[in-house]
Amino acid sequence: MTIDQDTLHMLKTEELKPDLDMSWLKPGTEWGMKASPGRRGLTLDEINQGSYGDAPDESSGWTMRPRGAAARDAVPRLNYYLREKADTWSQNASMLYEEAVQRQWSSATDIPWETLKPLPDRVERAMCQFCTFLTEVEFIAGDVPGYWLPRISNDHYEVKLFLASQVMDEARHLDVFRKRALANGGGLLLASGNAGLRFVMDAKDFTEMSAILHVQGEGLVQSIFRMGEYIATCDAEKRIFRLAAQDESRHVAFGVMHMKYVLETQPWRREEIHAYLDYSEPAIQGGSVGGVAGGSPNFGQSLAVLFSHKLGSDEEGQKMTLAAFSRQMREYMHRLDVAGLGERKERVGPQMKMMLEQAMG
Repeated sequence: MTIDQDTLHMLKTEELKPDLDMSWLKPGTEWGMKASPGRRGLTLDEINQGSYGDAPDESSGWTMRPRGAAARDAVPRLNYYLREKADTWSQNASMLYEEAVQRQWSSATDIPWETLKPLPDRVERAMCQFCTFLTEVEFIAGDVPGYWLPRISNDHYEVKLFLASQVMDEARHLDVFRKRALANGGGLLLASGNAGLRFVMDAKDFTEMSAILHVQGEGLVQSIFRMGEYIATCDAEKRIFRLAAQDESRHVAFGVMHMKYVLETQPWRREEIHAYLDYSEPAIQGGSVGGVAGGSPNFGQSLAVLFSHKLGSDEEGQKMTLAAFSRQMREYMHRLDVAGLGERKERVGPQMKMMLEQAMG
């Protein structure tokens, strides 16, 4: 079908031409940027150049505008209320994110499940209890960062990317520990009392959350994963705990460096951070075979059974469980020292101080 000449003439008239706004071609942003891949490829650090690399100490962005893009008028605000850099920043966030995406693994194909073998009923039950608790813990460790993601300004996008990678890590962890509990003739056993996990969920400030989740909680779990590799009964379990510990190291490193950044840039918050730890530390003061830090009595007892199986003696298994708890405490204090809160060991409550003296002695 052809257009008649009168209609064609009308479409070509000046007054009917669309009023195009081409101002987006020159918004005033930095132009001519060029990034080259480094040793690890084209990472965030390679593109964080010029104005695009400047994470502001305080963000003025209330919208989804990417850092470095030009703002526009009449854009509705979003709920980005964590706008100070120190609220969430960690100097290693971009590096940890890149490592996370480059070291993803699959619980379906990267674990040699064929190496699982029948175990004595007592030992299988202990491993299943161990994995039941870890499945529960990893749910919380993924839920909490997901809650904070939409509250962080896009001007500090490196932190958002890292937290998103943590959510994926934790999803894989809860997946793999659930699979282990169900893959060898056992099943899920008793849930924990949730008392310690609520401290993380109830945090009202990002630094409070990170101190309890990353520095304290994830650090204790990282120690547990290292124990897990030692008590593993087959190559599948060794691979599970080794890969999970690798992931957990990133989460701990983020939290330690975030606390360090806060203490260096906002030193007046030191007592505030002590208050967060005063609140949460009672949950990790079990200090016995029945209450290994980060766990519940059921968890501590299952760990003792697994150590006993490894060492061939219930007595030696109990001793090793206490030694593992002591190691958790030493590593916890070391993390706080690296973060710049080394005086914490003098500020803990009487029970924690006694436990630390036993661990250090």
